[in-house]
Amino acid sequence: MRAIVILASKEFCDGIRNRWFLGATGALMVFALGLTFVGSAPLGSVGVDRVAVTTVSLTSLAVFLLPLMALLLSYDALVGEVERGTMALLLTYPVARWQVVAGKFIGQTFGLGAATITGFGVAAVFLAVLSPGSANWHGYLLLVASSVWLGAVFVAIGLVISGLPQQRGAAAALAFIVWLVFVVMYDMALLGGLVADQAAIIGPALFNFLLLLNPADAFRMLNLAGVEDIRVAAGLLGAEMAGGLALSGALVSLLVWTLLPLGLAVGIFHRKSL
Repeated sequence: MRAIVILASKEFCDGIRNRWFLGATGALMVFALGLTFVGSAPLGSVGVDRVAVTTVSLTSLAVFLLPLMALLLSYDALVGEVERGTMALLLTYPVARWQVVAGKFIGQTFGLGAATITGFGVAAVFLAVLSPGSANWHGYLLLVASSVWLGAVFVAIGLVISGLPQQRGAAAALAFIVWLVFVVMYDMALLGGLVADQAAIIGPALFNFLLLLNPADAFRMLNLAGVEDIRVAAGLLGAEMAGGLALSGALVSLLVWTLLPLGLAVGIFHRKSL
C-alpha cells in the first residue's frame, strides 16, 4: 500500500505540472464560465431553471473535454517510462507491476479530479449568484462527481493504450484515435444507423442499450436521466433517457468501463518486456 501511495503522489504532482494538462484545465474553466453566463442568459423569460440548463450544457462540455484531458495525462504513463529507461529502474525496487498501474491510475485520477472540481467549482460560485434559489443543485453535484468518474474511466483506458506500443508517438496517435471513436464517431455511426433503420429494429430500449456501450454516452445518460428539470432542459434527448433503468444502466456501464480497462492494463503490463 505504501508503494501505491508514493507512486500516486508522484503521478499527481507530475500531472499538475504538465503544461498541456494545465492548459486544458484552464480551457475547462473558461468554457464552464462561458456556458454559465452565455448559455443560460435568455432563460428568465421562458421559465426554465438556469442551473438545469447549465448542467445540460456542462455535460456536453465534459463529454468532449474530460476524456481528452484524461488521455493526455495517461497515454505515456507506462510507455514513456519504458522508453526513458526509468521503468526498469523502478521495478528493481520491491514494487509489483500491478502496484505501478494502480499508483498511476489513482494519482492521475486525483489530479484530473482536482482540475474538474476546480473548473466546475468556479462556475458554480457564479451560478449560485445568478440563481441562488434553484432546486436543482443536486443535479449539478451529480455532474461534478460523475465528471470525475468519467475522467477515471478514460485514465484507465489511457493506461491500456500506454501498455501496448513501444514508442510514445504511437501511444499518442492511438490515444487520439480512441478519443475520436468514443466521443465523435460512435454517436455519428449510431445516428446513421437510426436514420437507415427507420425505427424498424432500433427502438428506444435498444437505442439506450447501444448508448450504454459507450462510456461517454453512459455519462451523458447518468446526468440527463436523474433529475426531472434537467431532462426537460435537455429536450428530446432527455426524454429518451428518462427512467430508473437508464440511471442504473449508466452506473453499471461506468463501473464496467472502469474495472475492465484497469484489469486489462495490469495484464498487458505484466506481459510487457522492458
